[in-house]
Order: sequence, then structure tokens, then C-alpha cells
Amino acid sequence: MSNTFSEAFRNHPLPLNDIIPLDFSSIRTLPESHAWSKSNDNGDHFSFNESLSIPIIDLMDPNAMEQIGHACEKWGAFQLKNHGIPLSVIEDVEVESKHLFSLPAEKKLKALRSSGGATGYGRARISPFFPKYMWHEGFTFMGSSDDAKKIWPKDHAPFCDTMQNYQNQMKVLAEKLTHMILNFMGMNSEEEKKWVGSKNQFEAIQLNYYPCCPEPDRAMGLAPHTDTSFLTILHQTQTNGLQIFQKCLGWVPINPDPNTLVVNIGDILHILSNARFHCALHRAIVNNTNERYSVAYFYGPQADYVISPLVLNSDVPCFRALTVKDYLSIKAKNFKGALSLITTT
Repeated sequence: MSNTFSEAFRNHPLPLNDIIPLDFSSIRTLPESHAWSKSNDNGDHFSFNESLSIPIIDLMDPNAMEQIGHACEKWGAFQLKNHGIPLSVIEDVEVESKHLFSLPAEKKLKALRSSGGATGYGRARISPFFPKYMWHEGFTFMGSSDDAKKIWPKDHAPFCDTMQNYQNQMKVLAEKLTHMILNFMGMNSEEEKKWVGSKNQFEAIQLNYYPCCPEPDRAMGLAPHTDTSFLTILHQTQTNGLQIFQKCLGWVPINPDPNTLVVNIGDILHILSNARFHCALHRAIVNNTNERYSVAYFYGPQADYVISPLVLNSDVPCFRALTVKDYLSIKAKNFKGALSLITTT
């Protein structure tokens, strides 16, 4: 599947200025290239509703499957506690992530993502679809963190081993959640076998860093977007910034909690559920006092899997069937309108 991502990106290469981040360590004022206007299609960029929060679900609760299903229907996201990932594993990833992003720019650039690449160091891959750049730098790997060897040729083992351990444990959790979600949806066991336990499932990890910003009310950490994945599992450090958009309610903050992980629904599950589940539109804002880090684990089916809406009773499919690979190609060209291009109505 990582090869599929690479293939989709190779067909839509980016110029270097859309890949190379600012050297944030040398910036004291907000450049015009990163200065966002106050509003967009979803209202004021920088306002949000502090009175609301997404559900917190205990994975050990006997009713967890139903609670997760209802959260997917209403919010497209939820926080998960008692998820089984040791806090020490999460803390180790935090340490290595902070170590990576604290390096001098010239060292991080040794692992710069190629113009048609899917892995390595650089700006958010969604950057070209927005008029301004984001106050963010990232590092992406799929399956292995070999790009780290370009930064640390001789002492990459601590970083690579930590990330591999995190990825292995995240996959176990993702498979457990997938099993619960597909059962809630009513998928039969034979079809479910193509999802859970497959060695060909797609996995990717994105490390995110949001430096302190001199003018946070004019900058955007990560612009509003939905993930392509089936689901995304996110750990965020103890600094506010992540928000999801809920129609009629506006932007809702997801306050950090060291004992929870954030799970959000991506496009693939939205299609599979026949639009029953929301694909969570989310963003990250920045501040002028605290750096913020997050680690996103993306999970989904293999490239040749045909995403076909699960239609129950007399429902009519909202989307045409297509392979994951085909959807990736559509979204690589039409980032904001990919879902509308495969609707059947």
C-alpha cells in the first residue's frame, strides 16, 4: 500500500518550495507566506466552541462497540481510554519526536521528502491545496523509518526501534477497533476477513511539530482536512491545538489527556459506511507560548481493495465502488472535492 501512495504522489510531484519547511528557529515575525485570512468556508479560522467535547470511550466497557459506533455516526471522532498501549511506549515516541524536530534544519533536510515521495521530512503534503503555508513541519514513514538513517547514519537504532514498537502496538489496537466498527455496521464475517488480520493493510505514521508562533491568530498549524485512511489514531502532547468541525456547532477542541488517544474516521470508512459515519474534518491551531507535538497513525485496507458502500435493507449507495488505489489518485488531484466526484446522486 505504501507503494500505492508513492505511485499516486509520483504522478503529482510537488515543487521544492512546497516541501521544504521554514527554519522556524530563525523566525521572529510571521512571514506573509504563512499569514492566513480570518475566515474561510467554515467561518472564522480562529474561533471555536469550548463548551463542547467529543465522547471519551472506555475500551474495556462492555458497551464500547455501540458507543464507538454512535460516536462515529455523530462526531466522526472519539477519545479512547484503557486502550492497552503502555504510557511508556507513548512517552518514548514523544522523546524521539522531540529529538528529531530539535535538530538543526540542515540535518533534518538530509531526509527531505522527494518531489514525488510519500515519506521523509517536509511540509504537510496537503500544502499545495491551500493559499498559505502552515506553521508546521512533519516526518512521515510507512512500514519502516529508514529515512531516519539519512539523519543518523550510525545511531538511528533508538529512533527506528521506538517507532517500530509504536507501530506494532498501534496495529493491534487498529485491528481491534476495526473489528468492532465493522461488526457495528453489520458487515458479514467473510468480508471482514479481508480487513482484520491482513498483512497487506496500509500503515503510516506522521510525526507533527508545531513551533511557538509569534502571531498565532494569523497562522494555521494544519489546515482543515479529512484523512484518506479508514481510521486515524492520534496521540497529542499536553498542549491544546487539535479541533474537529461539527456542522451547526463549529470548531470543537479536543483537549489533551495523557491517558487517551484520539480516533477519527477517514474517507475510506465514510465511503464504506455509505456516509453513515462522518469523516472528521479537523485542523490544528498554534499558540505563542508552547510548542506542540502529535503522532498520527493511519490505518486502511490494501491498494486493490474495492471500497463499496455497505448497503443495508432498502438503502441506496451514495458512492460508486472503486479501489483504494483509484480513490488515492482522485484525491491527489482533487483534494477537497474527491468524495463529491464519486457520489452517485
